[in-house]
Amino acid sequence: MTLVDIPAVLRVERASFTNPWTRQAFYNELAYNQFAHYTVAEKEGHVIGYAGMWLILDEAHITNIAIHPDFRGSGAGEALMEYLMEWARSSGAKSMTLEVRVSNRAAQNLYRKKGFESMGIRPRYYTDNQEDALIMWTKLGGGSDEQEGQYPRTGN
Repeated sequence: MTLVDIPAVLRVERASFTNPWTRQAFYNELAYNQFAHYTVAEKEGHVIGYAGMWLILDEAHITNIAIHPDFRGSGAGEALMEYLMEWARSSGAKSMTLEVRVSNRAAQNLYRKKGFESMGIRPRYYTDNQEDALIMWTKLGGGSDEQEGQYPRTGN
């Protein structure tokens, strides 16, 4: 994702979320956040989705992922997840985390398919309706010091 992608990303964002990020939020992520990495999914030259994460030390945190409603179910979300996971792994991340609405079963199913497991709840995480967030983690592999089944802990 580059700064010129922001208008198209905002269209996806506004179609996907009740409390969308602003143009300035995306600009700040791309221009100033040294930990951020963002990408877009395109179809026929048009942005149909995007995803972003922060890579801090050996942990990757997915900040957001969205596919325009007209293109959901097309495999674009899974392709974005695979890209983020591979990029994080090749950049030295050993684990990856994200938060997802407890009501978003479709997203949870995708994350479980990609190896994520539920590790806790963030109560009233979403400001638009105070919905809880499910905290999910996965190991990305590659480290000999990893212990099977061990994940970073986060506060509930």
